[in-house]
Amino acid sequence: MDTLLRTALTTVQGSALKPVTALPPAVRRRLAGAPIQIDGNVLDPDLQLLLRLEGLLPGAKKQSVATARANLLSVSKLVAGHPRELLRVTELTVRGADGQLGARLYVPRAAPSSGGGLLVFFHGGGWVVGDLDSHDAYCRDLAEEAGIRVLSVDYRLAPEAEAPVAAEDAIAAFSWAIEHAEDLGADPSLVGVGGDSAGGNLSAVVAQQCVVRGLPSPALQVLLYPAVDLAYRRPSRDLFAEGFFLTDEDITWYLNHYTPDPSIRKNPLVSPIYAEDLTGVAPAYVVTAGFDPLRDEGNDYATRLREAGVPTTHTCEPSLVHGFANILALPGQTRAAQLRITTTIRQHLNPNP
Repeated sequence: MDTLLRTALTTVQGSALKPVTALPPAVRRRLAGAPIQIDGNVLDPDLQLLLRLEGLLPGAKKQSVATARANLLSVSKLVAGHPRELLRVTELTVRGADGQLGARLYVPRAAPSSGGGLLVFFHGGGWVVGDLDSHDAYCRDLAEEAGIRVLSVDYRLAPEAEAPVAAEDAIAAFSWAIEHAEDLGADPSLVGVGGDSAGGNLSAVVAQQCVVRGLPSPALQVLLYPAVDLAYRRPSRDLFAEGFFLTDEDITWYLNHYTPDPSIRKNPLVSPIYAEDLTGVAPAYVVTAGFDPLRDEGNDYATRLREAGVPTTHTCEPSLVHGFANILALPGQTRAAQLRITTTIRQHLNPNP
């Protein structure tokens, strides 16, 4: 079996995941190994195979910040599949909390020339790694499938910029997008905010702070397996501490870089779950994953939103892992979940769904 896995790994390194995913399902299941069931959920066998392959890849452990950033970019290209062709992809700058930030506007082929929806997107990566390129394929797919424009923002990262700099950048960038929505071809009333993991954290902060600061609010907040509580450890962090892409060691490494002073971790600008009042924040779409150490805090935040009267759609994908949205090369359950995300966003932000 190890020989088969190493052969598959060589194939993956040479030409991404397509040769592996083209194998018959029975062969992929055999390579994946015995089914993994934890907390009543069964891991998707295609993801299980990918996890086994990842265990053979070099550089999985966090080392220097520079190495971690390079590794994420390499892995993101490995799992991205073939990037979608769009009508237009434009590099631009947006307003940050202290100067200009890089950004990238994705315009799908079916987008109207004006008056369409726009999602301001903040990438994941623990506020330390990730950039416009690491999430390029996902933003392309999201724009094309949802039929909306996507504005991906290159907010400042830790440790060069510790918390809450990323949050302040996100608030400023979203406000800029509302102000310039028509210039971007969007309807100001159809501008949402969203992101994955750390980007989900920033999106939740934006939705809250727009209310607190009296700024125009998003039409929708899209929180994909968000990190919303940097202070409290829930059971899922122990259940999935190792072996499911995001590890407990990873989380600690990210927290120590983004919030080296633990006293700030209950500040709502850092951990949005500690906001005293969520009344009036933007309608929410929260997606969590069954095999994710962040699962429980995302579930709890969705509950808090509902209790505050916020229109909330919460989907837990029981067979998937943290980061599944970016794994565009996999078929089956992962792809079905990605399409559920884009369908829901389309229903909220696309005037012609």
